[in-house]
Amino acid sequence: MDLTIIWAAIIAIAVAAYVLMDGFDLGIGILFPKFRVGRERDAAMNAIAPVWDGNETWLVMGGGGLLAAFPLAYAIVLPALYAPLIAMLLALVFRGVAFEFRWRDPDHRAFWDFAFFAGSLVATFAQGVTLGALLQGIEVHDRAYSGGWWDWLSGFSLLTGASLVIGYALLGAGWLIWKTEGALQADARRFARPLLPALLIALAAVSLATPFLEGQYWQRWFVWPGLLVAVPMPLLVLGAAFMVRRGLARGPDWRPFLWTLIIFALSFAGLAISIWPDVIPGRVSIWQAAAPHSSQMFMLIGAVVLIPVILGYTAWAYWVFRGKVGDEGYHAHGDH
Repeated sequence: MDLTIIWAAIIAIAVAAYVLMDGFDLGIGILFPKFRVGRERDAAMNAIAPVWDGNETWLVMGGGGLLAAFPLAYAIVLPALYAPLIAMLLALVFRGVAFEFRWRDPDHRAFWDFAFFAGSLVATFAQGVTLGALLQGIEVHDRAYSGGWWDWLSGFSLLTGASLVIGYALLGAGWLIWKTEGALQADARRFARPLLPALLIALAAVSLATPFLEGQYWQRWFVWPGLLVAVPMPLLVLGAAFMVRRGLARGPDWRPFLWTLIIFALSFAGLAISIWPDVIPGRVSIWQAAAPHSSQMFMLIGAVVLIPVILGYTAWAYWVFRGKVGDEGYHAHGDH
């Protein structure tokens, strides 16, 4: 049993769960200035109020797991990406404070609404920049970061940052289409229509630029047997996008959100194919960065207990608040 592979899978799942779950509530924050002051903004907040805090559990698990299971990677990545990571964490804190204070300090609600938007936007952009900086390569010498303070900043990292902002905004619109009704739902559909082609353009730009960043990316996608994945992947993304577009026109309210999640899942699969088995692409493999076997086993015992608990209360929260959002919060009955 290779514990290193198991821990790589646990961290990958935690990061993917964070992106898929926290992405839509960050997306609602990004769209927030577009909503009408009053009932629309209150309903948008209520749509994520029961779940947004729990969604961030996966970020803690991913970061903590990286430190515990792959300490070398943590020691290299953190100094390389201090600026975007600190920006992300501060923005998430600012956003969380704004979420609570906009209800408790109505005299300054306009400020807290802006803080909620700004925190969501900065956190999302910083996450995208972090991904781009990791993909473009981190300078490593003698098992330590050897680059400069600004190496993370590049045209590619800015592109990935902007792409994630678009993607999260589309996820947020999809969640509101599913969970709200009336004018807010109509606005969410209107916002989603231009966001979908924008996301496809952004994904195409990132996908075309990525193979030229690192030799292994080109090998993975354009040399046999990588072509078996490279050829169908764009078709799968376009198929999912078609289903999003179809869901925006007609059909069950959950369809745009679900198919947008599938676009994200396909993108995450493509990312995994590009970098596996490295934790720092082209520099450090998961086995080189791994903690001792005894440490991994000790932590795995805790993970076996903790992960089902997290999954259980997350599923319960989503089940309890499975209906539509009205003026006073979620309806007492189920989906309709």
